[in-house]
Order: sequence, then C-alpha cells, then structure tokens
Amino acid sequence: MTPITEVEGRRVALSNLRKVLYPRTGFTKGELLHYYATAAGVLLPHLRDRAVSFLRYPDGPDGQLFFTKNVPPGTPDWVTTAEVPRSSSEEPARQVLVQDLPSLVWAANLVTEFHTHQWLVQTPDEADRLVLDLDPGSPATIVHCCEVALWLRERLAADGIEAYAKTAGSKGLHLLAAVRGGSPERTSAYAKELAVEAERAMPGLVTHRMTKSLRPGKVFVDWSQNAGRKTTAAPYTLRARPLPLVSAPVTWEEVAQCGTPEQLEFVAEDVASRVRDHGDLMAGLLDAERAAALP
Repeated sequence: MTPITEVEGRRVALSNLRKVLYPRTGFTKGELLHYYATAAGVLLPHLRDRAVSFLRYPDGPDGQLFFTKNVPPGTPDWVTTAEVPRSSSEEPARQVLVQDLPSLVWAANLVTEFHTHQWLVQTPDEADRLVLDLDPGSPATIVHCCEVALWLRERLAADGIEAYAKTAGSKGLHLLAAVRGGSPERTSAYAKELAVEAERAMPGLVTHRMTKSLRPGKVFVDWSQNAGRKTTAAPYTLRARPLPLVSAPVTWEEVAQCGTPEQLEFVAEDVASRVRDHGDLMAGLLDAERAAALP
C-alpha cells in the first residue's frame, strides 16, 4: 500500500521509500525525498513561477532516464500548471510549476532532476537569467572550467553584470546572472558574444563551438541554453549521476582555489551545512533590483 503523507495540508502519495537509487552509496528514494524537503527553503525560490521540466530516473541513474516537459499523468489537481509557448507552428504546452513544498515533494517522489527556462511564465518573451554552461572535454576538468569562469566573471562585470557560480553536479560549472530588458534571442546572442570573446582570449583552453571534435582538452562555453525553449538544471537539484551529486552554488573563493575536481563535488548530505554556513549563494539572482540591463 502506498503511504500517504500530509504536507502543508496537501495529501501526497509516496512510494518505494527504501528503494536504493544510488547503489555506490546506498542512497535511497527516502533520502532523496528528505533532501528535497530540507533544501526547499533555498530551492523553491529558484523554481517558483518557472515552468519545470523533469529528468526522471525512477530506477536510479543506471536505469532508464527520460526527459519530460508535459504535465505527468496523475498530477494532483492542486499542483499549479501553466501554458508555455513553443514554436509559432505548435500549440502551447502545459507544464508544471513547483510553487510550494507540497508540489516539490510530489515532484520529488517521481525521482527527478529539476530543469527551468531562463524566463518566468508571466513573461516568456523576456529573459531574466543569463546562463553559461562550462563543459570540459576530457582530459580537461572542472579545474579548467574554474579558470574560464574567473575570466568570464570579470568580463561580465565590465558590462555591469554580476555572475554567480554553481557546479553542474556532473563535471562542469554553470555561471548565472540576473538580467533585464532582453528577449531570449537577444540574451542568447550576447551569451554567444561572450563565448567567442573567451575563445579569443584563451584559444588553447576555450571553444564556443558545439562540434565534438573541437572539444577534447578544452572548455566548451555553451551559450545556447539561453534560447527560449532551452532549460538548465536548477540550483540545488540532485543529478542523475553515479553519486547523489547536487548542482550546488559555490563561492568565488572556492572557484579561485579549486585545484582538483573533488574540491567542487557536493553530494546531498553536504548541502545543509553549506546553507548554514553561506545561506543561498545565489540569492542575488532573486533580487530584481540587482538585475542588470544587457548592453
């Protein structure tokens, strides 16, 4: 029988709580749910009013993975949903909004990574986030991403834009900034300009092109996730990796001092102490007054 729990007055069905999702550490579905519930204070503000796409891995990262944007079958009627525009030739899609703790726990029970667009559902034609995904091609690592991130931080600062860093929760690094006044197309074009400049400044280390053959030993600065239909892993989401790694915000001091990939690997059990020590390192993204106009 599926247990039912009450979360802020909502009845949420939970299933297979003892199921091991990450065999390497024995991390269970119950622990996954506990992580999301305890991280809700810092995670929910980054999900609220953003259409959520789910990467689901119900049998763990070694099982079937599938990405879904549409509202999953069986979604409770109290979970908020919204129409999300697609291309001009397609009908709008309906996607989930994770607005509160009950909907977060319900979604986490599906075993998910949370991915969001760089715009709010109220204003799909205006990007309020800029994202640069720094993806290292072996033998490059996150250590090399940190070097590129520091250069990009300074370059963004020259345009009056404050950057925040988080681990991808896999092998790379994400830079995010709060912006205003630009469409997804304009933001994407600006991000590409930054990636091209980074390649010119560090030609032996950076590529802005997606061609796989160009990426070994370099950091691919992926600017394309600013496109209106693209999504990026949300801050604090768990990732479907061999370990229960989290896409965790990091300090710029940690970025500057990174000497080995392990220094910027954070699993679920690390997050609570980091939040106690630092608060939400990406809280500035949520402050509209700190959003910078695109140049």
